[in-house]
Amino acid sequence: MTFIVVLVGWVFSLTLHEFSHAFVAYRGGDYTVKDKGYLTFNPLKYTHPVYSILLPLVFLLLGGIGLPGGAVYIETWRLYSRKWQTAVSLAGPISNLFLAVVLGVFLRFAPVTESGIWPGLAFLALLQVTAALFNLLPVPPFDGLGAIRPYLSREWNERMADFSQISMWVVLALFWYVPVIGNLFWGLVGLIARLIGIPINLAILGQSQFTFWR
Repeated sequence: MTFIVVLVGWVFSLTLHEFSHAFVAYRGGDYTVKDKGYLTFNPLKYTHPVYSILLPLVFLLLGGIGLPGGAVYIETWRLYSRKWQTAVSLAGPISNLFLAVVLGVFLRFAPVTESGIWPGLAFLALLQVTAALFNLLPVPPFDGLGAIRPYLSREWNERMADFSQISMWVVLALFWYVPVIGNLFWGLVGLIARLIGIPINLAILGQSQFTFWR
C-alpha cells in the first residue's frame, strides 16, 4: 500500500511541478508552452527517460530525497522580464511546498494510524519538502539557479553552463560524503516538516515501508 501511494503521489507531484513551470511561463509571455502541450496534467508530456524516470526513481529508492525531473522547455527570451524568468523557475519548488502544506494539514486533522495509506502519505509529504529544498539549490540543473540566472553576468552564466556537466555528481558527493551538509539539509527538512504538521515518525515508517527491499 505504501509503495503504491508514494509512487502514484510522486508522479502527480512531478506533473504538478512541471505544470507550474509551464503555467507561469504562459502567463509570463511564452505562449509556445501551450502549443507544446505542457498546459496539461498528463505526466507523459513531461517525461524524459533519464531525468524524469531513472534519476527520480533512484533517489526515491535510496530512501528519501524527492527529485522532480520532468522536462519543460521554456523559451525564456519570450518572457516579459527577468522577474518572470525568476517566477517561472520558482513555480516548481513552490508547488512542492504547497502540496506538502496540503498534506501536512490533512495529516494533522485526519484520524491517522500506522497502517493503511497514512505512512505513505506522510512520507510523500516529506518528499515534497526535500524536493522543494533540493530544487532551490543555486547550481545547475536546479531551479534555484534558474531563479537567479537572469541577474548573473554572462561570464558567470557561462561558468555555470560548463559546471552543469558535473554539477549533479558534485552535489551528490557533497551531500553523502560531507556530513555537515547532509545534517544541515535534513535538519532544515525536519524543521519545515514539523512546522507544517507532517508527523515525522510516521513519515520515517513510510520511508522504511517504501524501501522494504533494503
